[in-house]
Amino acid sequence: MGHVPDRERDRAVELVQQAYADGRLGPAELEQRLELALTAVSSHELEPVVADLPDEAVRIAATGGRITRTGDWHVPRRLRIDSEYGRVRLDLSQAHIPYTRIDIELWLAYGGATITLPPGASANADGVRIGWGKMTCKAAGRQYPGKLHVQITGELPYGRLTIRTARR
Repeated sequence: MGHVPDRERDRAVELVQQAYADGRLGPAELEQRLELALTAVSSHELEPVVADLPDEAVRIAATGGRITRTGDWHVPRRLRIDSEYGRVRLDLSQAHIPYTRIDIELWLAYGGATITLPPGASANADGVRIGWGKMTCKAAGRQYPGKLHVQITGELPYGRLTIRTARR
């Protein structure tokens, strides 16, 4: 008998809930898929539960340059940024975000990051490990129904992370 890692199960449940929130699944299908996800005993059984659901992930990597995304850009469901020395600036305030929740994973050795949220959005950066750096979050931590929530994880051994909300 196989075993489903918690991370995989959590991911499947999250994708199903996101598809429901986006209007791609009805209440009955939501219930059915959640039950299948929670009772799956192997990764093989978990696959069909999420096979037809979009799970868009984008990776951006740089060694020393700046990574900047501002204005009207398409924000993926999951964004991973790897940067050794460069600064990262993600401005979500005018971006196209077709989701109510996105995940941003930051792996920055020495660089820092600034994330600007649209008004009304919330963020949770509890999953970020800061070494000698500093983290400042001026955004709401609790998600409001129908509003964007940004889950931030990763590691910044020496960098600083600033999360703020754009002025209206």
